[in-house]
Amino acid sequence: MNIVLASASPRRKELLSNLNFDFEIMKSNIEEFVNDKDRPESVAMSLSFQKAIDIANKTSENNIVIGADTIVVLDEKILGKPEDEQDAFNTLAQLSGKYHKVITGVCVLRLSDNKKIVDYEVTKVKMREFSEDEIKRYIKTGEPMDKAGSYAIQGYGSLLVEKINGDYFNVVGLPVSKLGQILYRHFDVNII
Repeated sequence: MNIVLASASPRRKELLSNLNFDFEIMKSNIEEFVNDKDRPESVAMSLSFQKAIDIANKTSENNIVIGADTIVVLDEKILGKPEDEQDAFNTLAQLSGKYHKVITGVCVLRLSDNKKIVDYEVTKVKMREFSEDEIKRYIKTGEPMDKAGSYAIQGYGSLLVEKINGDYFNVVGLPVSKLGQILYRHFDVNII
């Protein structure tokens, strides 16, 4: 039995590397399907499942596969990764001075015994008010361009965040405490 992370995210890889087990990485290349009528939590869980099952079908059925997907939600509207710098600017301008939610769906599954746990974590994030010039300078760092919500809390984006309520690691991209509990309680993987 191996553990496989169905993600090429360097942030998820780093967070999982901090735990006490070996794992391999296989990137899922699913075309992400989002139904705008679904609740954001359902979208995050669905995408995490789609990624996990994609990789589970390409590896040994005895492997434990972890899928995750992080979305940013403002006023119940999902803010995706920016298409270009103007899109990043618009997103950050919307977030300025407001609370938003970061939701990560997590799916852990093993095909050999048809075991599947799908859950999610929500963290509320309050951005401080920032100027158009600050947004432009932040975009010039390049950091926002591949991030949901156009910011990275673990990087320069930390300068835009006033406070959070919930799991910090969830905002980075993987709620490690919740994942650890799932692995221990449902898959007999001892983390500590």
